[in-house]
Amino acid sequence: MSDPSNVMILKEIAELLNEETELESMLQDALEKFLNGTDFYAGWIFFIEENGKHSLVAHNHLPKAFLENNCHFMKVGGCWCVNRFKTGSLKKASNIIECKRIVDALNQKHEGTGGLTHHATVPLQSGNEHFGLLNVATPGQREFEEQELALLESVAFQIGSAIKRIQLTKKEQEIALMQEKNRLARDLHDAVNQLLFSITLTARGGAEMSDTKEVKETFNGLQSLAQEALTEMRALIWQLRPRGLEGGITATVKGYGDLLGLDVSIEIKGVVSLPSKVEETIFRICQEALTNCKRHAQTQKVFIYIESYSNKIDLLIRDFGCGFHAQHIRSLPSVGINSMQERATLLGGSFKVDSTPGKGTTIYVTLPY
Repeated sequence: MSDPSNVMILKEIAELLNEETELESMLQDALEKFLNGTDFYAGWIFFIEENGKHSLVAHNHLPKAFLENNCHFMKVGGCWCVNRFKTGSLKKASNIIECKRIVDALNQKHEGTGGLTHHATVPLQSGNEHFGLLNVATPGQREFEEQELALLESVAFQIGSAIKRIQLTKKEQEIALMQEKNRLARDLHDAVNQLLFSITLTARGGAEMSDTKEVKETFNGLQSLAQEALTEMRALIWQLRPRGLEGGITATVKGYGDLLGLDVSIEIKGVVSLPSKVEETIFRICQEALTNCKRHAQTQKVFIYIESYSNKIDLLIRDFGCGFHAQHIRSLPSVGINSMQERATLLGGSFKVDSTPGKGTTIYVTLPY
């Protein structure tokens, strides 16, 4: 690899990184361009979380043995580079003398490893923030030269800066979205909510002032409709801006249940200290389940059980209402059920509904974190 070609590949990767706005596609495209423009053959990128859990977010030209069983050798167990990253002792691009993942694949496969025996690794970082690892390998090559490691380090610096840029952009978008939700919630509360409340009071006054039975019934019906619309409007405002989430899941869910006139009991097992995305997902699923209960279950009693483990959280939501035929969900899809399932799937979790007519409905959710 000559210096002019190194400059060219760095320029091409920089242009690609500046154009990308989605993290996973950016990593995959950058890795592919880097491998195609250099003598490195295969590559893979790990993201490593604060708790030490690593995930394979991009790979290119991996041999058959490493692709089998959904990239099993890449995703499970520990290895030298990941362990060094966790301890903070991996500072620059380095040759790996012996990779446990490659050794495991070689020990269990007589073919399909593509001649890979060793690899180089470099941390992906931006300033003091560390995101993961970029690993590269070439069949039959046990060690990479200083010039190759320097190029690898330069590319890792570019990718780390791009990761930080995308994360900041996503955060700005989330803040802007939250601000817009807050604005809409305020507008609904100050305008429509107050208007419905006024209609409720006016209808009540009209019923009390009238001596005619038919007119009283009309005003009472109008008051009932206005009160129902008011409850729906307050629930909508909660969906836009849940109050009390900073006080914990229990207070927020019970508060929403009180708003709907439901008797919600919650039991929590384990220490629940969750990432904000997981916490909000739990609340949104509970919120949708309680809304469905209010509309369809014909009961006021709901039981919620949350159990926290070291790497996942289980959520159970059970009402004691009329129930339904659960097998009809696919043929008659519910927007609420689909919404809950999508939220669970988005975080890599599972979702299940169990219901029987006359015996209520139970929702089971598992979310990794």
